[in-house]
Amino acid sequence: MTEENQKTAIEKKEIAPSERFTSMVMKQFNSNVGSDVALTNFQKRLVQNYFISLDSVLRTTDEKRLKKAEKNRDKTPVTWANVNMDKLALDVVAYAKIGFDPAQPNHINLIPFKNNTTGKYDIGFIEGYRGMELKAVKYGLDVPDLVVVELVYANDKFKAIKKDLHNKVESYEFDIVNAFDRGSIIGGFYYHSYLNTPEKNKIVMMTLKDIEKRKPEKAGTEFWGGKKDKWENGKVVGSEEVEGWFDKMCWKTIYRAAHGDVTIDSQKIDDDYLRLKQMENDFAEAEVNREIRANANGEFIDITPGQPSSESEPPETNFESEGTGQPAGGPESW
Repeated sequence: MTEENQKTAIEKKEIAPSERFTSMVMKQFNSNVGSDVALTNFQKRLVQNYFISLDSVLRTTDEKRLKKAEKNRDKTPVTWANVNMDKLALDVVAYAKIGFDPAQPNHINLIPFKNNTTGKYDIGFIEGYRGMELKAVKYGLDVPDLVVVELVYANDKFKAIKKDLHNKVESYEFDIVNAFDRGSIIGGFYYHSYLNTPEKNKIVMMTLKDIEKRKPEKAGTEFWGGKKDKWENGKVVGSEEVEGWFDKMCWKTIYRAAHGDVTIDSQKIDDDYLRLKQMENDFAEAEVNREIRANANGEFIDITPGQPSSESEPPETNFESEGTGQPAGGPESW
């Protein structure tokens, strides 16, 4: 090998996998859209974070696939070789340009799902509550200067002051009488505050029933609490009560509602936002198709990753893995 070839080989070896992924994504993206796109250094770093996060997700998901009984196991390994890279390149660039960072808690979660048309795995992107905040601030029509989110407990004192003929500014009175004995949750509220135009201030109240109506259909008991199957040696041997993180999940539900209530400004909508909405629709359609196949065949093949977090703050999740009782969607996903 010549000295020049040795130098080239060393340079290639020293390039980090995340950097090679960034180059590949840019090449795939430009090839698909037919034009060059320039990313800032910050956006390139985000693309690298997508590689690091997705690499971990793929390995975890394939480990979970292999643990399934052979008759219920998807035969296609969940590896980089089986990921739809053309679609992934478009999606990653869109999310990076918006500013979603998978390395940050509660921003965005990556979920592989099998596309039976292509035979490859597409990657679903699920926004966390901080991700919803980021999107609201970037694309909102009239973004509040301050968003307050609170739970109200039975022993608290709360009074909403709504706008009427005699009161031009909506507000509230909220007093935590005993911080260490607040009782049970009875509801919550969010408040949009506008410093220069207080007449726009808005308070929205939610009863506990309103909050629980927004609870995901397949929410994991590890997070919301309740009974779950107890498994031993691959078999259900009874049930157990799980405390979960009910208070935190209720608060996050209100937080999501507070930022989902910000109207999107049509003049701010760009190609990245349109791509994001298309991805949301594609993933929702994939979920529906998966449910149809599961009910029609009596067999559910779930390839979503994730385990409960050991951190003090619970992960969020929209999904629960069938057959294992373990939460899916990965940490900080909902």
